[in-house]
Amino acid sequence: MQAEERQFRIEEHLQKAEFVSLDELAELLDVSPSTVRRDLTVLESKGTVRRTHGGARVVSPKSDEFTFATRDTHQLDEKESIGRACAQLIRSNQSLILDAGTTVFHVARHLESKSPQVITNSLPVANLLASNPRVEVLVSGGMIYPRLGVLVGPLAVEAFSKLHADVAIMSSGGITLDGITNSHGLLIDIQRAMIQAAQRVIFCLDHTKFDRRSVSFLCPLDEIDVVVTDRLAPSPLLADLRERGIEVVLT
Repeated sequence: MQAEERQFRIEEHLQKAEFVSLDELAELLDVSPSTVRRDLTVLESKGTVRRTHGGARVVSPKSDEFTFATRDTHQLDEKESIGRACAQLIRSNQSLILDAGTTVFHVARHLESKSPQVITNSLPVANLLASNPRVEVLVSGGMIYPRLGVLVGPLAVEAFSKLHADVAIMSSGGITLDGITNSHGLLIDIQRAMIQAAQRVIFCLDHTKFDRRSVSFLCPLDEIDVVVTDRLAPSPLLADLRERGIEVVLT
């Protein structure tokens, strides 16, 4: 593959994912990380890409498809009912990891009565809970991606790798029998650290995420304890989850 074609594919992929890790691009293009670095240097000189620690981000996205505000308008009723049902699974005074998904934001809206300690890399979640005297909020470090409302990068990964929580409440771009996937490569390492830090892992997924694969693999199904979803989720896949010992909560 010629350099021009690689660089076109990098730009095309970044327009879809907005930011990606170096390793993800190397795997996508089937080249070495050093080759990707050279391509990113060329693209950065053109002003279309900005390099970050461990990856790259697009400078001018073509759409707002991945912004937090836009994503939160999708399946809004389902997200709200899933958020309410998930919050009911939480016991008082538990420590909770909340990721930056829009469905998880709706969980946060219903946590006040639980008086939890919340650990998050989500700016919308932190802003929602920051002034609530019944909730203690710990925000990870990391680089801010304002359009996504999320803290990412090595500092965020390190923060979660040094913590322990009773429950991790998470979201993703897709779930199949092969496992959980997500749309943004730079979120994967953070989410893996969240899973490792938690005693119990809950995924909140509306029906559109079922039988769907996103760009990056996150984890196998045996790392999940509970899936909270709406009643439009496909029954065969829900039955398979139950057979694997995963608790399924329908709203």
